[in-house]
Amino acid sequence: MHLQTIDVAIVIAYLITMVVIGWVLRKKARQNKESYLLGGKSLPWYMLGLSDASDMFDISGTMWMVALCFIYGMKSIWIPWLWPVFNQVFMMMFLSKWLRRSNADTGAAWLKTRFGSVGSGIRGSHNVVVAFALLSCFGFLAYGFIGLGKFIEIFVPWQYVKAYVPFDVAQQYVPHFYGIVFTLFAMFYSILGGMHSIVLGDVIKYAIMTVACLSIGVIAMIHLHKDGTQMSIPHGWTSPFFGWNLDLKWDDIVPAASKKIADDKFGLFGIFFMMMLFKGVFASLAGPAPNYDMQKVLSTRSPKEASKMTGFVSIILLPIRYSMIIGLTVLALLYYNQLDLAGTDGTDFERILPATINAFLPVGIMGLVLTGLLGAFMGTFSGTLNAAQAYIVNDIYIKYIDPDAKTKKIITVNYIVGIVVVAIGVVLGFFAKDVNSVLQWIVGALYGGYIAANVFKWYWWRFNASGFFWGMISGIAAALIFPRLFPDTLPLYYWPLLFLISIIGSIAGTYAAPPTDEAVLKSFYKTVRPWGFWKPIHDKVVAEDPTFEPNKRFKLDMFNVVLGIIAQCCLTILPMYVVLWLKLPLIITAVVLGIIVLILKRTWWDKLEN
Repeated sequence: MHLQTIDVAIVIAYLITMVVIGWVLRKKARQNKESYLLGGKSLPWYMLGLSDASDMFDISGTMWMVALCFIYGMKSIWIPWLWPVFNQVFMMMFLSKWLRRSNADTGAAWLKTRFGSVGSGIRGSHNVVVAFALLSCFGFLAYGFIGLGKFIEIFVPWQYVKAYVPFDVAQQYVPHFYGIVFTLFAMFYSILGGMHSIVLGDVIKYAIMTVACLSIGVIAMIHLHKDGTQMSIPHGWTSPFFGWNLDLKWDDIVPAASKKIADDKFGLFGIFFMMMLFKGVFASLAGPAPNYDMQKVLSTRSPKEASKMTGFVSIILLPIRYSMIIGLTVLALLYYNQLDLAGTDGTDFERILPATINAFLPVGIMGLVLTGLLGAFMGTFSGTLNAAQAYIVNDIYIKYIDPDAKTKKIITVNYIVGIVVVAIGVVLGFFAKDVNSVLQWIVGALYGGYIAANVFKWYWWRFNASGFFWGMISGIAAALIFPRLFPDTLPLYYWPLLFLISIIGSIAGTYAAPPTDEAVLKSFYKTVRPWGFWKPIHDKVVAEDPTFEPNKRFKLDMFNVVLGIIAQCCLTILPMYVVLWLKLPLIITAVVLGIIVLILKRTWWDKLEN
């Protein structure tokens, strides 16, 4: 164990700070339901942006990305399109302001603005989005829990701890034990302080992570550019470009990496990329899933600030996160034979991050990195927990059980719900195989069932609550069944079938019921102002109000989306070129990014409106 007294002190100081934040802000959070779940919609956009970026800087995802970077090199920047990461660009350009104009508390409450509160399928559509939200929240809780345990196990070997634990823990459950311990800290401050403590905690964590990530990047550069050091990497590793096949020949360098590529089923990279892009565009057009990301958008002061917040996330997240990712990857490549990456089923590349930190970071920096990554887990965990609480309390308890509940009772129910949600997330973590398996199911299967119905709801006037219900229920049912039918198939590859089933369910459900009430549709169209297939409603709105101006920004929004995705790729790869000191690609990337920033200043920032 390489942790020194100062490292341990930094970690303990952080944990105490989080507990104090939750305790101090508990009174502010208890003012009312909106203050607890949405920070009273009074927090500035840059604070919410920092918080949202911090929630995305999760420990499990970072372990996964370091493993990807080691094996796939620069080509690894494309694989997070599985989420897809560029959905932030679609939100930045138009979807965040559309969502915020609803003034709702959750994604389920948002449905009322689109479909109304009475009519065929209303209750079903509400219930199915709550079910989806809870499934995804529980999946992310298990995903974070599993990554944290694997991370801590390397820093704190069990033989140093077991003498102080009054019961026996089987070796395979040691990561779960560590996960439970730190989950309790995250649960305490997030349940007590609500959104206020979550955002403040995330800002503190982001400051720590910035120092830690930049330090890792500098340390990696020093090691890489020492005389006599050279990375053993296959041809093409330093290029982000690719053909139909991946063509990274690891066989004579790290044979386990070749096996990992085969296990991941990413070898036919051209087809894999097209599938990611195809799915990613539709997933992005569907808007944010009902999780912490949506809750942060709904917490902003105005639609204009919602757009700024989501744009800010990529700017402050990607360069910092990838400084750490490429830094740890370089150290792992230089000193691969010194790392212990043995897992229960052979080489476990997800252990690169903690093993490299443990082996090569100096005292103090290790403490900061460890604290930042613990905070990353706690931030993601608390944001997801807050979203789950919002859905259970707002959309189940208040809606169906106690509509007249007073503020004190609502806060008490939030506390109870928070504890129950954490317990369920921990139990699910015991059944998950690894980080990648949980991630693939969430982004490949579950989200595949979400997309079709949520695209239709924005852009097609005839789509109704019945269509939403049947589109969602058919997609989610298929997402739960398909992993059993195709156990050896990457979820991304059967996603088109999921999507088709969901489209059929959406259209059949839509025409099986009357259109949404005309007054609801006109109100939604005038308030949210989407573009798309809204002509019948547009004509009726203009007949009543000839001064109404429709949204004609489709072409401009799509132009900005393309520029935004290119800029996002530049922000991702820029710190990688800096650490590797590839001068010409670095200059070209910086110039392209600068030009795009100047264009978006005129075509997006200067045209933001509420």
